[in-house]
Order: sequence, then C-alpha cells, then structure tokens
Amino acid sequence: MHSMRLSSRSRYAIRMLLDIGLHEEEGLIRLKDIAQRQKLPLSYLENLIAPLQARGILKTASGPRGGVCLSKYPEDISLNDVIEIMDGPIAPVDCLDNPGAYPDAELCVLRDIWNEVRQAAQTVLASKTLQELVRRQREKLALNPPEGGKLNIIKTILSEKVKHKNGDNNH
Repeated sequence: MHSMRLSSRSRYAIRMLLDIGLHEEEGLIRLKDIAQRQKLPLSYLENLIAPLQARGILKTASGPRGGVCLSKYPEDISLNDVIEIMDGPIAPVDCLDNPGAYPDAELCVLRDIWNEVRQAAQTVLASKTLQELVRRQREKLALNPPEGGKLNIIKTILSEKVKHKNGDNNH
C-alpha cells in the first residue's frame, strides 16, 4: 500500500537547508557538520547538492575552508520549490500527470478530487519558506533546549539566585 509521503530526497534536502539556515551566520558550512547535527548520511547529502546548486538555492566552495551556503534569501525559498527540485510536482495519483494512460481520465470525478488535494498541498507548501522554518525551529529550541542547554539554563538561573542572595546585583 502506498501513502502520500515525501521522498527521502525531499525530506533530507529540507532538513539540510534548515540546518544551513540555522547556522547561516557562520558562513560556509561543512556538509560533515550538517550530517552530524541532522543524523543523516554524508554521502546522501552530497548527492542533494547538485540539483539545489543548479536551481540557485545553494552555493558551494571547495577546499579546507569550503562548504555550502544559501545563494537565495531564506524568505525566497519555499518548501514547494525544494520538493519540486528534488522530486518534481506533487501528484497523489499517477493520472494527474499522465491522464493519457488512463481511459476516461477526463471524466473521472476522483481525479478532480485528487487535483484539489494537490493544489491545496502546493498552496500550503508554497506559503512556507525556509525563513519561517528557521524561526519556528528556533522557537521550539528555546522552549525545549537540548539536555546540555537545559543544564546551562539551570546553572544560569541558580547562579543568578546566588548572586542576588549574596547582594551581588552588578549585572
């Protein structure tokens, strides 16, 4: 049974771009670092670069200080763009892109419904930008920091309480 789901190519490309967006201020970002942070195979990420570069989403630089960076502003990269680059247009059923292969496809009411589903999905995905993903991810991380982050927050709160208790208010 098939379900409507994104390919690994699209999902990994979006995760890679999100990581680049989160670390954009660092300049060129090594794929190795993205692979580690996102827990994705480095060899898989390497295969995603060429189509994103060809469509003007990423820039690359080789060498010891090499890496990848965005070549467009994050607000100009939609999820729909990335999915179409990786997999082509969303089509929940084959008859949407290949009506000639199905007799009476033009008369099929189900095809009309599946086309509405596709248009709704494309509308939502076109309205979601990398900039929004980065913002949402930062909000989630602020509310739910990783374990080390939680410990640092607790340490900061405790040290502030100790300073306040000892009358050290020089901050």
